[in-house]
Order: sequence, then structure tokens, then C-alpha cells
Amino acid sequence: MSKLESTSLKIVKTEECWSIDCDIVEHEITTGIWVTVQKQLAGFNLKPTAESEHVMLLQLFRDERTDYRFNLSSQSPKLFLVLDNLDESSHTNLVSLTASQSVASRYMDGDYLVLSHDMPLAVQAWMEAYIGRHGELLEVRRKKRKGAGRSNGN
Repeated sequence: MSKLESTSLKIVKTEECWSIDCDIVEHEITTGIWVTVQKQLAGFNLKPTAESEHVMLLQLFRDERTDYRFNLSSQSPKLFLVLDNLDESSHTNLVSLTASQSVASRYMDGDYLVLSHDMPLAVQAWMEAYIGRHGELLEVRRKKRKGAGRSNGN
């Protein structure tokens, strides 16, 4: 989602969507004589205003419930913010905000920057309610047919 789209995004909070303002800061890292500027996710504002700079829509999907449960059951649940990894340090191009580690990992394989930060308790409760309404997604494996994977002796 581009900066223009994120600023015109309506502030919403429903059963599946929540507009969240992401606090992105730039941090200077010095290695020897080299100085590099790196973006960091400092936290979240759960009640963004029209003037909020980095508003993203956290949307929950039914087919990702197993990922949400895995994240919520971890010691410190996280939200993942995906940025376009452009060389321009002044412009931040937000792509996605997700609670699914597998979705975030797919972006890491490409030319994207994935930042994470602890998930606020209110978001954790909201996700628990979503999972409670729609049930746990259990991945069912079908039984293999008899003889599958074995040589047939011909």
C-alpha cells in the first residue's frame, strides 16, 4: 500500500479489520567509519487520527487462523510490518501489516524489509475473539492410499 493510499485509508475497527498506526523511526548504526540509517518499528498506536502518518490495515483471514494461534501461543506475540526495501531513506512505502509469521516470511524472500514488534494486548484479545467466533483451523491430513510410495514389484 503506498503512502498516498495509507493516508486516505478510512480509520476502521471491525471483526476482521483494524486500522493501526505504526511508529517507524530511523536509527543510525555506526560500524567503523561507516554510518548507516536503518528503519525500526518502535510500536503501535491503536487509535490513529486523520493526521497519523503510517496507518496500516491489519486484516484477519480465516485460512490463517492456525498461524494466529501459533503466534498468540508464543512467549511474545508479534505483529509484522512489511516495507518496500527502497534505497530512498526519506520515503517509507508500507506494503502490509500481518500477524502471520508465514505471510511475513514470504516477503522476506523478496526485496522487502520485514519489521516486527510486540503485539499490543488489545490486539491479542481481538484476535482471540476472532478465533473464538470462527473456531480453530485444524489442518487435516488425508490418509495415503494403500501402496503409495512403495515399489509395486514390476
